[in-house]
Amino acid sequence: MTPAQWAALLVGLQRLGELWLSRRNARRLFAEGGREIGAGHYPVLIAVHAGWLAAIAFLIPADAPVYWPLLAAYLLVQAGRVWVISTLGRYWTTRVIDMPAAPLVKRGPYRWIRHPNYVVVVLEVALLPLAFGAWEIALAFSLANLAVLAWRLRIENAALARRA
Repeated sequence: MTPAQWAALLVGLQRLGELWLSRRNARRLFAEGGREIGAGHYPVLIAVHAGWLAAIAFLIPADAPVYWPLLAAYLLVQAGRVWVISTLGRYWTTRVIDMPAAPLVKRGPYRWIRHPNYVVVVLEVALLPLAFGAWEIALAFSLANLAVLAWRLRIENAALARRA
């Protein structure tokens, strides 16, 4: 396997773990009266991220150089992801679930940024392919990701506005 394929495999395994955690948390939230809103964007979001990983795994040449500072930056961004997930705890999911009675989180990275997870996602979608010199993949999937995030942010901000 090439370095890019290893990276895609490891990130794919990370994503599967996150989906497991998300499903577990979502089941609990639904049992407590939560309801999913704006579910139509979710398959598109999954397709963009699956396509991103597939492009990294199959389109980056085997002899592509590894730009270690960018790979290190990607790993640093993953620390941000862990911070976001641990801050939200039982409320973290990959879906938008409305919990009107739940308090808004204002600690951790949420003290400074309204949507820190999306900052993480924007950075990682660009950084990982760039770490292998694949600026075309970084650009194409960054644009696709931004379009899906704009859609999702409208949904999420509407849900948050009802609670603020």
